[in-house]
Amino acid sequence: MKIVHTSDWHLGQFFYARSRAAEHQAFFQWLKALVIEQEVEAIIVAGDIFDTATPASYARELLNQFIVSLQETGCQLYLLAGNHDSVATLNESRELVACLNTHIITGPTEQGDSPIFPLKDRQGNVAAILCAIPYLRPRDIQLSQAGLSAREKQQDLLQAITGYYQDIFQQARHVQQQYQGDTLPIIATGHLTALGVTKSDSVRDIYIGSLEAFPASAFPPADYIALGHIHRPQNVSGDKPIRYSGSPIPLSFDELGSSKSITLITLSAGQPLQWQAVDIPCFQPMRSLKGNLSELANQLAALAPPTPGQKIWLDIEIHHEEYLSDLQQRVEKMAEGLAVEILLLRRKRLQSPLALSTNVKETLSELTPEEVFRRRLAQEPLEDDQTHTLLQLFREVSAQLDEAEE
Repeated sequence: MKIVHTSDWHLGQFFYARSRAAEHQAFFQWLKALVIEQEVEAIIVAGDIFDTATPASYARELLNQFIVSLQETGCQLYLLAGNHDSVATLNESRELVACLNTHIITGPTEQGDSPIFPLKDRQGNVAAILCAIPYLRPRDIQLSQAGLSAREKQQDLLQAITGYYQDIFQQARHVQQQYQGDTLPIIATGHLTALGVTKSDSVRDIYIGSLEAFPASAFPPADYIALGHIHRPQNVSGDKPIRYSGSPIPLSFDELGSSKSITLITLSAGQPLQWQAVDIPCFQPMRSLKGNLSELANQLAALAPPTPGQKIWLDIEIHHEEYLSDLQQRVEKMAEGLAVEILLLRRKRLQSPLALSTNVKETLSELTPEEVFRRRLAQEPLEDDQTHTLLQLFREVSAQLDEAEE
């Protein structure tokens, strides 16, 4: 049996006001072709199906079209909610798509349904057990307790997530015994940050102020753990394969340094579980250029022409000691006649103590909210511990606001 592990589709994302619909459509076409070629029997999507809690109608249509197109392949689809997804939005079509070999798992308390799924091959034989665990919102697994310190809150949430994983894994063990004893592999999922991973700019912290990362040792001893939330494909250290498949398209310019992929899992009777990364083609060329104006001109001239009808999306960082009021016009003139589109143009930020006085020329679009808050704190006569406390409070409030938007 072959299974695809993918995650972080972020359908409906707008990238500096540009739609990703064409890229997602091309990805779905490629993925379906892979399913047919490799005779894949199940796809596991480990969270963040949509980019926002209220996805545009075209994003929902893309997903529905893909679900329908898979029917001719006989492939099963397992969609798990991520921190970007709305439980209500995903659940509204849950019973309908269940008739189309598609299972939607949004949380640990959904109508008492079991998160354990026996995965069957084309012959109807159970080939693996799936522990379908989505993004675990603290309110779903943790009781609120007054008077806890920040450290105690962190430990309490860690214990709650660990306990939930262990409980579901034991349920999977019982189901495993009903079939072939302990020979069936167990695959678990998750949508969180594990220790030791490399993030990207587009990844939102989801347990700010309480749990920065989940230790690999706290995962149950499943044969494979399919994770989502981190957009760069990578492994997490451990005795068993614990892997992030990564997003199918770059969701920020800093993700351009690594190829995009899905993970193809192969199950063979009497053999250990095998997996391999399968690279996804680039559907939209993107480049990051850095240097002074002279170097930028050379880099623009050296760009390989894209596919006819396409334009290369550019992130340009200008290294210049002086503030240039006509910087935008200069760069646009350099790019005239080229098949490029400048999505982001910024100056290299100063790193010296004088940066605060110079950064008044920066625009807010060049800074994250936390960077703005840090720079405001730097203007106050605060001790290090006071600064740390205020940053923690800022992050907790930001997390609560993000969760309220979902």
